[in-house]
Amino acid sequence: MKFIKLNFCFVGFCLSFSVFAQPSKAFHFAGIDIPPPLAAQNVQDVYWGVTVNDPYRFLEQVKDPVVMTWMKGQADATESILKQIPGRASIMASLKEKDSVGGTVISAITRTELGRWFYLKREQGQSQAKLVWRDGVAGEERLLIDPEAVTKEKGRPHAIQSFHPSPDGKLLAYGMHASGSEIGHMHVIEVATGKQLLPPIDRVRFAGASWRKNGSGLFFSRLRPGFESMRSTERFADTGRYYLDLSQPNPDKLIFNASMYAELKLPSFATGYVQELPGTELAGMVVNFGVDRRLAMYVANMDDVMNGKAKWREVFNQSADIREVDMGHGNVYLRSALNAPRFKILKLKLTQLDLKSAETLLPESEGVLRAMTVSQDALNVTRREGVNTALLRLPAASINALGGSGSSKLDLQKVSLPIEGNVTVVGSVDHPDLIVAVSSWTQALRRYVYAPTTSSTSNTSQIVRLNLAPPVEPIQRAEIVAREVMVPSHDGVRVPVSIIMRKDTLLNGKNPTILYGYGAYGTTEEPARSNGVMAWVERGGIYVYAHVRGGGALGSQWHEAGHKTTKFNTWKDGIAAAEWLIANGYTSAAKLGIYGGSAGGIFVGRAITERPDLFAVAVPSVPVLDMVRSEQRANGVANIPEYGTVKVEPEFHALLRNSSYHAVKEGVKYPATMLMHGVNDSRVDVWQSLKFASQLSSAQKGAQPVLLRLDYQAGHGSGSSAEQAMQRTAEFQSFMLWQMGESGFQPERK
Repeated sequence: MKFIKLNFCFVGFCLSFSVFAQPSKAFHFAGIDIPPPLAAQNVQDVYWGVTVNDPYRFLEQVKDPVVMTWMKGQADATESILKQIPGRASIMASLKEKDSVGGTVISAITRTELGRWFYLKREQGQSQAKLVWRDGVAGEERLLIDPEAVTKEKGRPHAIQSFHPSPDGKLLAYGMHASGSEIGHMHVIEVATGKQLLPPIDRVRFAGASWRKNGSGLFFSRLRPGFESMRSTERFADTGRYYLDLSQPNPDKLIFNASMYAELKLPSFATGYVQELPGTELAGMVVNFGVDRRLAMYVANMDDVMNGKAKWREVFNQSADIREVDMGHGNVYLRSALNAPRFKILKLKLTQLDLKSAETLLPESEGVLRAMTVSQDALNVTRREGVNTALLRLPAASINALGGSGSSKLDLQKVSLPIEGNVTVVGSVDHPDLIVAVSSWTQALRRYVYAPTTSSTSNTSQIVRLNLAPPVEPIQRAEIVAREVMVPSHDGVRVPVSIIMRKDTLLNGKNPTILYGYGAYGTTEEPARSNGVMAWVERGGIYVYAHVRGGGALGSQWHEAGHKTTKFNTWKDGIAAAEWLIANGYTSAAKLGIYGGSAGGIFVGRAITERPDLFAVAVPSVPVLDMVRSEQRANGVANIPEYGTVKVEPEFHALLRNSSYHAVKEGVKYPATMLMHGVNDSRVDVWQSLKFASQLSSAQKGAQPVLLRLDYQAGHGSGSSAEQAMQRTAEFQSFMLWQMGESGFQPERK
């Protein structure tokens, strides 16, 4: 393998590639001085015979006092500039009005076997959601956990990021996280009294707790001891699955991690989610491989697992291309993309856990099979059909009566819903009914309880509105419409694009427009109404979602057409969408902004570095921008299945091609850019924004604003308060309108 890495530091002269003359004085925008980038300290790496310059690698040391001081100066200058935009307050007022009249926000609904309901609830004017519960849907609502009280006590924002009730609903585990961090503490409490059963458990990131059926204990995931002091690439490696026995609580009982069972040959970033297999003496383990959607599954005797002596037997590995696993009715249900890009559903009997014996329940069809969930007497599947989603019901009696593949004999029922739209479903093997949510780009989410009635003489059902809080229809100050179009990309492939705008919008090329894209991990932007989008559109703007390759809008092959060595299609699809919007009169380059977050930073960064002429303004949020160094960040190794690694020659070349940081050229006029990042982000380290901002600013030398909006009480986004979220939206939209030249958003000249 021809892979070498050489590090050199060059001071006092310029190199020809991506190292620019250093600005010596502050840049001046909106009457405010922005500190120039710190002096470059170039490092050269040689990969596969290619020399790659990295003039701002030192910014990766975010705890260095010099770097910290510079960051604070950038953050303060950006805050001062944003305050100079006169229209910012009007956007914030619009967002607050929509929030105040939008009613109570309910999320994360969970029901236990005996009908106890748990959910998060944020009432009007509240900053964080509270955890509440009730016995039965009509029972009295009771407050269990109030993060705002913890915030007042601790002096910094706290949020509940997950919760897991025991099967009988008498006990509950929940994660409490501070300042937007994804790493927090797990608490275990008695629901009736709120009593803590043991001290909070630290090092918890995505607990994924799973209770024993009898409620005697729970499995949960936890980072290794001392992870904080490890090299960034090792911090999240070897994440363990622990067991907490409540009769003799010991949160340090490790039962699985990748190195503990080396014979399985799992990568260090693999995480095993061990849980009880119902009706057996087995433990089942589904293994996640970082961001790779392909799963593996193993089983072992539960007693052996608890004693650290498990002999894990493979049920399937990643070659089966299984993307989702659920259990019920004596079966394991699998959603697979193997030879089925739009997915198929398989069934395995719990008594016969061998993939060779799998039966096909639902073959691939025209629509994308998006998700599945088990209920007491059925398997329920959502299938994307155009922009809307269908709900399909497969009765358990019909499933278990099948012999061989026999899918044509399956009693497949399409559920009729009161309204059409994007459908999501919450089911439970303990209940026959489903919680069904329906939303669209222009319609607020509505929830229903769907209760099937099955008998020998009837196949009817009942569906009623679920109102865990008084229903409120949002106020809309203009008639809003959504259009779905297919846009030809650079290679002729047609890309789905959703356009949200006022019905009375004129296609005269003068409309302020935001082009949003993500395009990674097979994730799809499903239709959902957003207060931020509505605020933008009501004032005459257009909001566009480009469902670019790398996402999952058209199935697994759509994802594969935009990752690793095909990743360039993601941002080229974005460029094609921008060109189409301009050519068809929706907007013009002077009125077009581009926005995306996290992996969507590639979509934004490479679109503006490849075609800066198409955009007036760009806002990358918590973005990945230096792809060559991506795997050096704390969460980077786990992302190799999506982006690739410099250790593989074709993947290195793809990483360099997709790296916005390395694509910046001196003297080019790029769009005005504001990078938004939570300083406590453990998923995409803040230095990704620091390095790109410095490179872009140094290259342009004040020709355009390059701002760093840094939030010291936030991370990747989860756990942010409603106030923080509205503030982010108001500031990035007002920044865009300023740079688009919109009246009412131009700072006074000073």
